Amino acid sequence: MRRRTSDHRDSHDGHDGHDGLDGLDHHDGVDHHGGHRQRASAAVAKSRSKTDVQAIGRPARGSGTRAGRPAPYHPDVPRPVCLLNVVALSPNLIGDRTPRIREFARRVGGVRTLVPPLPAVTCTSQSTMLTGLAPSGHGIVGNGWHDRALGEVQFWKQSNRLVQAEKIWETARRIDPSFTCANICWWYAMHASTDAMLTPRPVYKADGRKIPDCLSTPAGLRDELQAKFGQFPLFRFWGPMAGIESSDWIALAAMHVIESQRPSLSLVYLPHLDYALQKLGPGHPSIQQELREVDRVVGGLLDRLERLGVAPVIVSEYGIVPVRDAIWLNRALRDAGYLAVRMEDGREILDLEHSRAFAVADHQVAHVSVRDPADVAAVERILARIEGVERTLSGDARRAAGLDHARAGDIVCVSAADRWFAYGWWMDDAKAPDYARTVDIHRKPGYDPCELFYDPKLAWPAGRAMAKLALRKLGFRTLLDVIPLDASLVRGSHGRASQAPGFDPVLIGELPDPFLEQSLPMGCVRDAVLAATLGASHANAVASEWSHETRALRTGARR
Repeated sequence: MRRRTSDHRDSHDGHDGHDGLDGLDHHDGVDHHGGHRQRASAAVAKSRSKTDVQAIGRPARGSGTRAGRPAPYHPDVPRPVCLLNVVALSPNLIGDRTPRIREFARRVGGVRTLVPPLPAVTCTSQSTMLTGLAPSGHGIVGNGWHDRALGEVQFWKQSNRLVQAEKIWETARRIDPSFTCANICWWYAMHASTDAMLTPRPVYKADGRKIPDCLSTPAGLRDELQAKFGQFPLFRFWGPMAGIESSDWIALAAMHVIESQRPSLSLVYLPHLDYALQKLGPGHPSIQQELREVDRVVGGLLDRLERLGVAPVIVSEYGIVPVRDAIWLNRALRDAGYLAVRMEDGREILDLEHSRAFAVADHQVAHVSVRDPADVAAVERILARIEGVERTLSGDARRAAGLDHARAGDIVCVSAADRWFAYGWWMDDAKAPDYARTVDIHRKPGYDPCELFYDPKLAWPAGRAMAKLALRKLGFRTLLDVIPLDASLVRGSHGRASQAPGFDPVLIGELPDPFLEQSLPMGCVRDAVLAATLGASHANAVASEWSHETRALRTGARR
């Protein structure tokens, strides 16, 4: 990997002689912040948010200071940066159970919040951070969308070429050809122009087995990492067994890459909080232990990054809010005669060929495709009357929301804050497609958080899954049908661009001016990282690449 010569990172040894990432686990006192109750009011959330902000030392608006000293417009000495994506971290979660994150925030000037794009989901938020653009500019309108050319709904594709805009490392490399970037498990990692890459990529056997694995650039990195840290823990990365093991593995892999290759920018993805917060909601008592776990992993990374002279910047893509129930748009469209199904072996399958309208559900946002433009107004009226739908966007409203793109639905629905959209269309669970009761993120034409649960109606679902896996290893085909269809189990969601105070995504790091406002558009992350990694010697070139949001911040800072 190419190395920059203008910084001092090679003077740091940074290796602590062992592979563990055991953070400095400070003794936790009483958690005065706790979690929000499932139906906390916005007023309570706002009050809690103010307390949390004071506790972690957010600077006053317009203070122009960072960690008690004047903030330069660009750092005099550029430093490599690690953009650490702690998924679903929000201000109301930072407190006594996250002492390492809280202390880091105090040292670097507090917690700032980000205004995400619509929808505030993984693929869209990450693409906005890395391009500085809205979905209308980069084309990632959700975690998946209706591909009209193929006539298919596709979720969780991995090619970086789907992002239709220049990424941060490409911009930086135009300014400084020695700039390097490593992507450790951020999405759209495949077929990218990064210098190093690691992404989950299971092996799908012809007999139906799914073998945990990953893909890397250079290709040998995959073997190197799995020889050192064990097989990538795919079933701990998503599904009913998802847990801290995947974030632990990713953190170890990230430090191996950073220490060995010393990239100018490293992107690191820690998904752990996402699981329990969606399953149980932010107010569940067990969330406190999940916070301790992720704080331990983050603390270990912070220690090793500091020894290497790498500047950590913590971000999140969204905050997760408590929800009480799902909205079934496709059932309403079916009742109205717009959605068609066909019977296959006694199961009802979504018939895209003959559907006049259908919804692609993605957390709290849904993209609705309407075949005939003359039907858009009528379909929108049906959707707007559904209980739990807060807004419908089409035409100019869709354009104003930053979703004027061919991949977006003709109508975009946004749920109420305490609701989310389920993808299903069947009225009788006995007629649901066979994949509905399995973990199948690519076949389902919508996002399904029920994949995080074992079906509570089964006597011993984990044992059932193990027995069926054993049959697969013996060469038998069998269905891993252990996932529930009961959407009421889900207690947390995200996707709306605006949530109650305290549930915002965060930005924590030592940032140059003008990125000192309490709240920043998510696209400003790209510009802040460009300024930090390239420094004052490239200030004019960096400023010429800034987004209009950053230019507006700059104008305000000079007043």
